[in-house]
Amino acid sequence: MDDETRTYDVVVIGAGPVGENVAERTRSGGLSTVIVESELVGGECSFWACMPSKALLRPVIARADARRVPGLAGLAAGPLDAHAVLSRRDTVAANWKDDGQVAWLNSVNLDLVRGHGRLDGPRQVTVTTPDGGTVRLAARHAVVVSTGTTAALPPLPGIDDVRPWISRDATSSKDVPGRLLVVGGGVVAVEMATVWQALGSQVTMLVRGSGLLPKMEPFAGEMVTDALREAGADVRFGVSVTALSREGGPEGEVRAVLDDGSTLAADEILFATGRRPHTGDIGMETVGLKPGDWLPTDDTLRVTAIEDGWLYATGDVNHRALLTHQGKYQGRIAGAAIVARAKGEPLDDAPWGAHVATADHGAVPQVVFTDPEVASVGLTLEEAERSGRSVRAVDYEIGNTAGAYVYAEDYQGKARMIVDLDAGILLGVTFVGPGVGELIYSATVAVSGQVPLARLWHAVPAYPTISEVWLRLLETFRG
Repeated sequence: MDDETRTYDVVVIGAGPVGENVAERTRSGGLSTVIVESELVGGECSFWACMPSKALLRPVIARADARRVPGLAGLAAGPLDAHAVLSRRDTVAANWKDDGQVAWLNSVNLDLVRGHGRLDGPRQVTVTTPDGGTVRLAARHAVVVSTGTTAALPPLPGIDDVRPWISRDATSSKDVPGRLLVVGGGVVAVEMATVWQALGSQVTMLVRGSGLLPKMEPFAGEMVTDALREAGADVRFGVSVTALSREGGPEGEVRAVLDDGSTLAADEILFATGRRPHTGDIGMETVGLKPGDWLPTDDTLRVTAIEDGWLYATGDVNHRALLTHQGKYQGRIAGAAIVARAKGEPLDDAPWGAHVATADHGAVPQVVFTDPEVASVGLTLEEAERSGRSVRAVDYEIGNTAGAYVYAEDYQGKARMIVDLDAGILLGVTFVGPGVGELIYSATVAVSGQVPLARLWHAVPAYPTISEVWLRLLETFRG
């Protein structure tokens, strides 16, 4: 046991991409910084979420694209090589070793303490190391919680015995299940259904609501539903699982009882039914907070419940936007704010200032890597109408652009922009179709920058590209 307390300017709990961004910003700003990690440096995104899931999806999407192109369609008609796909996934996930991530920490002079970090009173963190020892850390200026989230499982009878897949299992499985039940209709559910159906599983999706991707424009979920069904998946709406069992021992089949009394059998069952904050065992009670709660923050990422402002929360754990890129953005903002406060410098806290996470409000981009892809930023039509503003939705079939005609023989896609009629700016944009993920940054610039539509006319899209859809949307709006 190490009874000595090590003192730093900043202590960061969680060495995923969000925590890494905070730590790099504070260290580059001249503050001594230590980062604590209980698992792999690089976190969920690098090893169990963004990177392995997209490595699994890439060959699925590439094959789908090839099938749309005369001259390639026949070559892409066969099944995917599941062994090769899973092997590539392992390589992208660095075979679940974090040597490269640790080397990066060393290159920017960040100290690392491995172990389980817990708050232990104001500005204090205690780390239980893998060998059972204890390291005590004190922060002069800030402690930052970047511990992320974990899967939220429903309290169903038999769920513990079944040992269901969560997102980690779905992205790291070494084998392709013959039959897979997917419970949920959000991003993780549709992406993993896309992967495993393409790799040879018979996928059945069980969705409690009336459609997929319920937080996006309705046409997005409808088009993804059609594609999954065309690929062979069984997508069911308005159904719930009420009980579970696994027959024939640990490797036996899963039995899921549905709310109509029927039973489905499968080899594995994936629950993609939401996330909960990873704050249950990080010492929240020692600073007057409730274990297991989210950590709401102000726009400089300080936890609002802590009066003297030493505790920050970045990434999923604050529940502002559960997306890696948005968490990294928050990390950069928080790091800059911590440095400014530590040095007694004035805070640039006006909207779009250097020390406020303004883009978390109404300008959050997201891509769903299904076939077709879905990309969106800002508000949906329903959200915009609910805000009380005068708005208009402008739709256009992407397949009518010259770029889409070249891209595929029968390109199916749709674009929508939400116009604030009084301000003459965009509140939201959604694209659905092959390859649209690469369009979303332009939409993010337009929405976050509040670019007037009159000025967007002067942003000329190259011809023939799918980005020509911007011109067609503007022409449709003008009428």
